[in-house]
Amino acid sequence: MRLPEIQISTLIENRFWSPTVVPFGGGGTPPSQPAGQRIKDILAGVDVLVHKGPLDQEVRSIITDSRRVIPGSLFFARKGLRTDGRLFVEEAIDRGAAGIVSEDAPGMHSGVVFLQVKSVPRALAAIAGNFYQWPDRRLRTVGISGTNGKTTVSWLARELLAAEDGKTGLIGTIHYDLGGRTVPSYKTTPESVDTFSLFRQMINADCKSAVMEVSSHGIDQCRVQGMSFDLAVFLNLTQDHLDYHASMEEYYQVKRRLFDGGIGTTPKLSIINLDDHYGRRLAGELAEGPGCITFGTHPEASYRAEDVKFSRTGVSFRLVTPKEEIALEANLAGRFNLSNILAALAVAAESGCDLKKVAAVLKKFEGVPGRLERVETGQPYEVFVDYAHTDDALRSTLEVLREITPGKVHLVFGCGGDRDRGKRPLMMHVGQTFADFCWVTADNPRSESLDQIFDDMQKGVSKPDQVEFVEDRRRAISLALDAVGPDDTVLIAGKGHEAFMEFGDTIVPFDDRQVARELIKVKELKPGA
Repeated sequence: MRLPEIQISTLIENRFWSPTVVPFGGGGTPPSQPAGQRIKDILAGVDVLVHKGPLDQEVRSIITDSRRVIPGSLFFARKGLRTDGRLFVEEAIDRGAAGIVSEDAPGMHSGVVFLQVKSVPRALAAIAGNFYQWPDRRLRTVGISGTNGKTTVSWLARELLAAEDGKTGLIGTIHYDLGGRTVPSYKTTPESVDTFSLFRQMINADCKSAVMEVSSHGIDQCRVQGMSFDLAVFLNLTQDHLDYHASMEEYYQVKRRLFDGGIGTTPKLSIINLDDHYGRRLAGELAEGPGCITFGTHPEASYRAEDVKFSRTGVSFRLVTPKEEIALEANLAGRFNLSNILAALAVAAESGCDLKKVAAVLKKFEGVPGRLERVETGQPYEVFVDYAHTDDALRSTLEVLREITPGKVHLVFGCGGDRDRGKRPLMMHVGQTFADFCWVTADNPRSESLDQIFDDMQKGVSKPDQVEFVEDRRRAISLALDAVGPDDTVLIAGKGHEAFMEFGDTIVPFDDRQVARELIKVKELKPGA
């Protein structure tokens, strides 16, 4: 099965709905037939270089995938990851497109409006915002950004806000919660047209708030250009995505755009991790004040954890805020999760939530799928699955498990193909430092050979007698389970919630949690299996 480019909005919304947004409290379903919008009415904020054809042409949908064009669509011919949309202009016209948006000059195309723009991604964001009537401005919108922790913070923040506001939308790595239904995630930060569509559906489901993971790719590719964020949260910055960003400095500068107006809007409030080196830098550059607050264990943090006590299953602490202090408990273990908790608490408090009500929700929160998730079938040892795929995240997770494990820690992990090669030896070094034995295996190799990935990881090997390279991931998990003792822990890292593996352009079903459960059961029936 091939993994295609997807325009998620065309799959989850009624293709013939009107883009009209139902106001707060209105509820109900949008009209089944659209009134349509004229092209000239949705061009505000768009740098149009040349246009050809009548701009009073009616548009009924915004499309980036030529296969999804229907009569009345405005098709954006842009370069994607796997192909170039400019190659499919004729196909879009044949399917009934009302107009074409491209960075190329108008050709000999007849019967359609043609708009030449300076930047297709920027034009897409502006036109989609106009088309959907900027639904982000009718929500309390929270953007969460950082190398590690975005999913945990967004899930927890959503739960805390929902306790006060009721239905709260969520856009992130695992799924999109639209208030009335949940759909699988395709991208951590979707394309701008998809996000505006998702926001609109949240409003129609009576959501008052939305929490969104904002990736560096999403920022750099203009997927959040022009969007309004009431709160923007900076978690941390560690090495990752250097296959995309030229350096850590460039990576930081891209992240910074979410906070300094670089996306065309500035958040009403920035919430920044003062325990992180880049967070301290960002807070200093933004000049902490009414528009910027901080969190962490740092003594100068606005939302600060004191009297912290970690246990095998969670953490307790005293939260000190600018207005009050309160004792809190959470069922999330580890120092990195304390940071995640503080970020979500700052979001809740600055959104007007009652911290006493928040305390009860926090204590009941059981975590996020694939984030230090326990695999429990009654076995006399621990098995965890985690999404850690950077050296910093892997270190943090292993440190937690080392603290709570009386015996040995066994690690199964790999490094993704077609991604930052520089972090591979770093991850290997972390594994050898904090685990007793490592089984290195496949983790979405994509178009890259496992030999190349393993060669890169070999550079981080310091204890060759404590590592084994196993191409088959199921076999690697099986070997780790064979070696485990009653007081030991197995960590299967890298994929977390994912239920597939990517090989080239093909995806195959593979869920670490399911595979671990199956193998544990088999070994219980047949020792040595």
